[in-house]
Amino acid sequence: MTRFGYTLMTEQSGPRELVRYAVAAEEVGFDFAVCSDHYSPWLSEQGHSPHAWTMLGAVANATHRLPFMTYVTCPTMRYHPAVVAQQAATLQILAEGRFTLGLGSGENLNEHVVGQGWPGVVDRHDRLFEAIRVIRELHSGRTVNHRGRWYQLDAAKLWDLPEQPIPLAVAVSGPKSVERFATIADEMVLTSPDADAVSSWQEIRQRKPGDTGPSRVTGQLPISWDTDRDTAIRRAHEQFRWSMGGWEVNSNLPTPTAFDAATQSVRPEDVAEQIPCGPDLDAIVEAVRPWREAGFTDIALVQIGDERQEEFLAKAAGPLLAKLRESDN
Repeated sequence: MTRFGYTLMTEQSGPRELVRYAVAAEEVGFDFAVCSDHYSPWLSEQGHSPHAWTMLGAVANATHRLPFMTYVTCPTMRYHPAVVAQQAATLQILAEGRFTLGLGSGENLNEHVVGQGWPGVVDRHDRLFEAIRVIRELHSGRTVNHRGRWYQLDAAKLWDLPEQPIPLAVAVSGPKSVERFATIADEMVLTSPDADAVSSWQEIRQRKPGDTGPSRVTGQLPISWDTDRDTAIRRAHEQFRWSMGGWEVNSNLPTPTAFDAATQSVRPEDVAEQIPCGPDLDAIVEAVRPWREAGFTDIALVQIGDERQEEFLAKAAGPLLAKLRESDN
């Protein structure tokens, strides 16, 4: 049975609003939530970027049932992996076992701000692999001394660890990263409905000693629900045209200004072809179908635009979830 999630999109909403939306998402019946972790919005029109970890601490306290995950945190530049390990351990205690640590190799948009440049993809994956090893070691409760290529730890130990292990999900971008990270992560995050990647991931995981079966695979689908389709298309174009460039572009552009310049030729109708817009819930169900058929166990919806979040959660989310679950049977 597919699980359906709600996205706490830090790029388009403030921290108090995001906590309120998480509570509403739990009440309406979403199965889980995911939260972006950015230093900057993709486009200036989105207008926000609060600190994800601070906000998630409040979400852990305000909700009771809703599992949630970072989608995703980069533990290699803006954060040292030792800090991410501590943040994740504390958050899992506050969440009483509902938290999943989602990790990825990052985007220039968020990581360049610490003034260390932006490495190539091979170095980014090497850094991520080493960071995951560091986080795993610290979550064991042992005192860690580490002298690696990218990170050093001197007698580092976490003093507050949760009783429940912290599942670790990793965002992959192609066959090489699938093969590499399936051996070290528990779950996969993928930005497109790639059935081959899902199949390869599960096959590698099944060969791992002690594996307990297929792992969780999470994807994300943007939607622009509104009672008026033209309004929904305008909002999707204004705030989500950045997504049309694909991951190779999106991971390397450095600023909202750069994303604005790179998407000047993207038309509203181009966005509407890729993102379901308007009041038709069946169109959203149909857009979910390729993800489900590709083998995704978890699909998170992104309702575009802060101005329609409360109305979406109050009026559309319940009937939409019912339709999605009915189509899943």
